[in-house]
Amino acid sequence: MIERIMRENDMLEKEEIFSKVLRAGRRTYFFDVRATKADDYYITITESKKFTEEDGSFHFKKHKIYLYKEDFSSFAEILDEMTSYVLNHKGEEVISERHQKDFKKEYSSDKAEEQRSSFTDIDFDDI
Repeated sequence: MIERIMRENDMLEKEEIFSKVLRAGRRTYFFDVRATKADDYYITITESKKFTEEDGSFHFKKHKIYLYKEDFSSFAEILDEMTSYVLNHKGEEVISERHQKDFKKEYSSDKAEEQRSSFTDIDFDDI
């Protein structure tokens, strides 16, 4: 029994080798270096997002990706390319309405009707 617990503790210690946390509003990103059974390393990136219910209670939704060494270079290259593209075309300033402190969403039945009437019906035969 004690031997089994020691083995489980060894496995837990090997699993998380190095960690960093990035808190970003309602989202938190966890970057973890973990070990495989063969004692090789890989990275997990977990996004955790907090959702608050009407009664004040809350829950978290988590999404995780696993990144293995053979993909590091390509992943970093594409991530760098994508972030550079966004920053070069839109700058660093956040321009989303949702992120503006004084943003108030306007609900208008006229606006909704205008959006519905501007919809174009496309048939598969048109493609």
